[in-house]
Order: sequence, then structure tokens, then C-alpha cells
Amino acid sequence: MEPSAFGDSRSTRFRSGAVMADTYTAALERSKNLEKDIQINPKKYRVLTGDRPTGRLHIGHYFGSLQNRVRLAQLGIPTYIVIADYQVLTDHDAFGEIAQNTKQLTIDYLAAGIRPSDYVFIFPHSYVPEANQLMLPFLTLVSNAELSRNPTVKEEINSAGLKSVNAGMYTYPVHQACDILFCKATVVPVGKDQLPHLELTRTIARRFNEKFCSGKSVFPEPEALLSKTPSILGLDGSQKMSKSRGNAVMLSASEDETASLIKKAKTDSERLITYDPEKRPEVANLLMLISLCTGEEPASIAGRIGEGGGGKLKALLTEALNETLRPLRAERKRLEADPAYIRSVLSDGAQKARAIAAATLEEVRSVMNMKI
Repeated sequence: MEPSAFGDSRSTRFRSGAVMADTYTAALERSKNLEKDIQINPKKYRVLTGDRPTGRLHIGHYFGSLQNRVRLAQLGIPTYIVIADYQVLTDHDAFGEIAQNTKQLTIDYLAAGIRPSDYVFIFPHSYVPEANQLMLPFLTLVSNAELSRNPTVKEEINSAGLKSVNAGMYTYPVHQACDILFCKATVVPVGKDQLPHLELTRTIARRFNEKFCSGKSVFPEPEALLSKTPSILGLDGSQKMSKSRGNAVMLSASEDETASLIKKAKTDSERLITYDPEKRPEVANLLMLISLCTGEEPASIAGRIGEGGGGKLKALLTEALNETLRPLRAERKRLEADPAYIRSVLSDGAQKARAIAAATLEEVRSVMNMKI
């Protein structure tokens, strides 16, 4: 999560599409083996995961990552959920809703099944200054060239429509490394697009240990636990589901709002419903969403709908999604009525995170010969 020179092969493996494909294949194999061992030895791992508070979560988040976080926590794995509030500033001029979005994210987490405890907690990283202090030594371990060629940063810059980049966006992957390494996370659940960030985190951990630690390493090299859920398209057929594009069903949406959104979902002109992700991606996306709700295979669902067309497909999805989310939405309403509890969850989580970060920072100062 080898050689310590800045040009080592592992830190440059994302330069070309072919190399990226090879890296993804290797990461996928490691992830499969990791999943097997997690089932047998959950207590030996530590998970770091989280989101930026740019808005409420939608069904893409729920099926893509949130369900898996709940599963890992329920296995008994220490699970730390960071709300990366500072990182909103890297590509968003609007910061007036960060506090409110942080609380709404927390409500989504709790309503989905995250249960705070001594080993499971939620915290905003702006409240953990000790973790943010790792940024300076970590920046000395990477080169400008490595930051410039990170493909995920390039994609985020393009999607945000930025013509110029602030230093926060440029160094965002290093700040993410601080979030992961302050608590010595060994597992980071990610999608394929986040692998370059995690690879840089692994590089920073390795270089720090080789440069400053003569004996026992301070930081583990965290492994990627890749999502098993296929990418979920927006309801308009675009590649990404997002609130700003109006193509997402938010977890907080009412059942009527959900029905209205799905009614507008893009399909195609063919009446016979078939599951063909390559030739009919929009129809396949809706079938997959039903499958994620019910557990039935998408092709089987398509066979049941047959000549029923897009209308029947959307009706089935509306019913399946509303039934799946009904308990979560009821819990959301209960939690929204108790803001004091939400604040206490975040405050308690920040306290726990600071205790861990302070201990890590002491180790860092010690191996860097900075303790006075």
C-alpha cells in the first residue's frame, strides 16, 4: 500500500494503458487473495476508507462502497472512516456547505449500518492535525514528476473543468497518503480508478521506512481491496452517477422521488429486454441495479421481463430499489431528528483518530531524530 529512488518501477507503472492494465490484473489477483484471508483472519487487518463531503450519498455509493464498509466492520475489522473535508477545497470553490455535508454523510453511514465502537469510528480529517502534520515529511519522498503524471488527478482536473490547478489538487494524493498511513491502515477498499493514489501511498510508506527506519518499519504498505460491484452508470446513461448531473438516486430521496427519477432513466427503442452490457449499456445498467437489490442474475431478470419493455423494467427497478432502501431511509429520518447524536459521533471519532495519529507522529519524530 525495492528501491527507494524516485524513479523506481512501481511508482511509474501507471504511465501507459498497457502497463496500467497489467497493474490492474496484478492488483485484482492480490485483492482476491486478500479477501480470502480477511474471511479467515479479520482481526489482523485495519481498514481506512471514506469520502469527500461534497453532498449526500447516492445508490452508486451505496452499492459500490458503503455496503462493503458495513460488511468489513461487521467482520470485526477495525474500520476508520475519514470525511476528507480539507480535500473539498482542492477543486470546489463553494465551501459553505462542508459542515452540513459532513453531518449528512455521517447520517448516511449510520443509516446504512455502520455502528461506532472502539474499533469503528467516523471523523473529519480537519480535526486530526497530527495526521495532517505527516504531509511535510511525505512531500519530501515524492517528485514533481510523480505527482504530475498521476492519471486519477488528471481525470479529476478534467471532470472539474479546471484550467489551472492549485497546489492542493496537485498534492492531493500525498494528503490522501496521510489519511491512510496515520492509522497504519493495511486495507483500503478502492475502485480501479483509485489504484494510482494507493500505489503512491505504498511508495511513500516504503521510501519512509527505507530512508528513516534502520530496524522495524513505521508504516505498512496497504493493499487494495477492489470493489466487486461493476461500475454503475448514471440514469441518463453517462459514465458517472452524480447529484450535480441530476442522474442519481440519493439515499435520502423519497419513494416518490425515486419513482420519478427512474421513470426518466434512459433505455433504448427495443421492446425486448435483454442483458447486453456492451450493446445495450443503459438497459444493462438498470437490470444490474435490480440484481444488486434482489440477488437475481441480470440475464434472468431480463428473461422475466421479455417483451414488457422499458416500462416494466423501470417499474421492477422502482419496486426493488424502494424496498431495499426503505429501512435505511426510515433510519435516516430518525437520525436527522437527533443532531446532537451526530455531533457526538463525529467528536468521539475525532478524539479516537487524534490519539492514534499522535502516537504515530511520535514514532515519526523519533525515527527522524526530531524528538526534543
